[in-house]
Amino acid sequence: MHLDVFFSAEAEDTFESIAQQIESRWGEKEKNEFRRRVYEVTEIVGKFPLIFKAANKTKDVRKAFIHRNCSMFYKVVETHIEVLFFWDNRQDPMFL
Repeated sequence: MHLDVFFSAEAEDTFESIAQQIESRWGEKEKNEFRRRVYEVTEIVGKFPLIFKAANKTKDVRKAFIHRNCSMFYKVVETHIEVLFFWDNRQDPMFL
């Protein structure tokens, strides 16, 4: 079974923000690598929605590892997967 993956508005915003940060720090090549990695992870999540660890007690939100500095939070719905947001792992987790 393969589920479609959709980005929320917040996911689009945080994705672009992190991509711009990467480009300004390390250049276009690293930004493209980040984008490629996100694409790979969304493909994996679409095929195996429960592959990543649950991020909360109710297990409805999961945390996918993109890079040591970035994670993707998503929710599995019956008919699709919704990417909620991307998180810079160097940020304070109290704001999650």
